[in-house]
Amino acid sequence: MSKSARSTLDLPVAVTTDPATGLRHKVGDAILGLVLRVPASSEREIEQPEKRARALSRAAARQAGVMAGSLALPPGFLGWLTVLPELVGVWKLQAQLVSDIAAVYGKQATLGREQMIYCLFKHVSVQLFRDVVVRVGERYVVQTASLGFIQSAARLLGVKVTQRIIGKSASRFVPLLGAVGVSAYAYFDTQQVAKTAIDLFSKEIVIDAETPSR
Repeated sequence: MSKSARSTLDLPVAVTTDPATGLRHKVGDAILGLVLRVPASSEREIEQPEKRARALSRAAARQAGVMAGSLALPPGFLGWLTVLPELVGVWKLQAQLVSDIAAVYGKQATLGREQMIYCLFKHVSVQLFRDVVVRVGERYVVQTASLGFIQSAARLLGVKVTQRIIGKSASRFVPLLGAVGVSAYAYFDTQQVAKTAIDLFSKEIVIDAETPSR
């Protein structure tokens, strides 16, 4: 074998991986794990639930903003490593907020994964939930969703959330400024979750278990 041939064979083979694909899978798995475990609430049904629900939403939004901003402070590559912990941390706060809002409206006992994923991510993809939670006059009809549908929805949400992250990833390489932006987004994102939850739980909810979504 010639020297040139041996040199060619000795060259390392480059393995290309797409970090976005791995992040999509992790985000999808995180969403699935989140909505399958509805947190308990220490809140109780009260006569003026909206006032309490809005107070809870403001407190949760501030907490989410501080958490997300703190995790986004490390610059450059270290900041990128905190993306998933930041998302999961904020989502857990939001899930607890949804449970607490349901409780003050007297709906926590019937809070299921369909309502949870709807409240958390309706503002991310309205179309995804159009057949799961349907408003009919002054009530909402919630279709029981199969585990397969929830898994599929989590994967699709993982794609959408990852696209958003990549689109804003440049800001994480700007110290302080990036953290401020991430903090503001988490604050307003949590407010959107609260708005959806208040609108849902303030109405009559009918659970339709006869025609589960696929």
